[in-house]
Amino acid sequence: MTALRQLVSYGLVGGLQLVLDWACFVLMTAAGVAVVPANLAGRVAGASLGFWLNGRYTFAREGQPTLARRHALRFAAFWLATTAASTLAVQAIDAREGLQAAWLLKPLVEALLAALGFLAARHWIYRP
Repeated sequence: MTALRQLVSYGLVGGLQLVLDWACFVLMTAAGVAVVPANLAGRVAGASLGFWLNGRYTFAREGQPTLARRHALRFAAFWLATTAASTLAVQAIDAREGLQAAWLLKPLVEALLAALGFLAARHWIYRP
C-alpha cells in the first residue's frame, strides 16, 4: 500500500480510535472518575481497536495482517510513551483550566500524538 493510502487508512482508523477514547474519557470523568485513570481507560480502548485495525488493514503486507508478537511489543512500547505524554497533558489542562477544557482539548492532544504515531507505525511498529 502506498504511503498516501496508508495515511488515509490510518486517519480513518485514528478517527474511530479518537471517538472511542474521548467518549470513554468524557463519560468516566463525568461520572466522577479522576482524569488520570479515565484517560488511561480511554487510551486502552482506543489502542485496542487501533492496533487490530491498523495491523489488519492499514499496514498489512500483501493482504496478510501484521499482528505478530513483535508488532504488539513495539506497539506497546510506543503506546506507553504516548500515553504518558497524553496523560500529563490532559492532567495539566484539567489542573489549569478545568475538566471541560480537558474534554475539549483532549482530541487536539491525541491528534498531535497521532502524527507521531503514523511515522512510528509505518517505519517501526508494523515492519516485518
